[in-house]
Amino acid sequence: MRTALKNLAKKTLNKNATTNCSRPSANMVQLKDSRMAGIFLHETGQMYDGFAITSDDVVVDIGCGDGCISVFAANQKAKVIATDICPNSVEQTRAKLKKSPAREYEVHVSDSTPLPLEDNIATKIICREVLEHVDDPAAVMSELFRIGKPGASYLITVPDPLGESIQKKIAPKAYWEKPNHVRIFEREEFSQLLETSGLEIEKRDSHGFYWSMWWILFWAAGQELGEPEQPILSHWTSIWNELMDKPESHHIKEALDDFMPKSQILIARKAA
Repeated sequence: MRTALKNLAKKTLNKNATTNCSRPSANMVQLKDSRMAGIFLHETGQMYDGFAITSDDVVVDIGCGDGCISVFAANQKAKVIATDICPNSVEQTRAKLKKSPAREYEVHVSDSTPLPLEDNIATKIICREVLEHVDDPAAVMSELFRIGKPGASYLITVPDPLGESIQKKIAPKAYWEKPNHVRIFEREEFSQLLETSGLEIEKRDSHGFYWSMWWILFWAAGQELGEPEQPILSHWTSIWNELMDKPESHHIKEALDDFMPKSQILIARKAA
């Protein structure tokens, strides 16, 4: 299990083990959960509520991981620029974009300090679950600000401190060392980081109670990434899946996401 922690440096919600085929998979439930929150709506190009991607956009995906965000933007026929510190992730994303309907694309190996990109080139900048890994978040945010065109929109997320504070008590020590999580962002601290970089925050949100619980159970079960889910994880996935089918599920999900979200989410804009 300790060796598997090395793979968490650029983890996204899509990097989870699969379940027994008779049960709903974590990724399948993640898709349902996300769609209920207005995330990854391919038919409208809505990456998140209030953050849509069109064919006119130049999208920069920071910390692209396995490329799911880059591919979403590519499917809207935008120009896509993907970066990641991990060469293997960059190559995986390159292979996916090559087969996509992206208007144009490019990929770069980069730790974002600096980004190998010109000033004022992007209309949409996405940085999900990256800043908690880096040594100097302010330097990364300075780069994100630099590459945005005047009026550019930003979707930035980091783990929420409530869920992380519980993880801190139960996750192995290596989870809190490089290349994994090296800091916990308090909510006001996160907002201040974006505002200090020069961005204007337009929306604050939270999401992912399902995943907060999933990771708690992950550590409790002694789960390995990439291996079939332990029963406790697949049972939790089944329970959440069944709950989301109930008539009051949207209201319940919103309440739980507010109670202990996996991620805190900010949508911001660079002044025109």
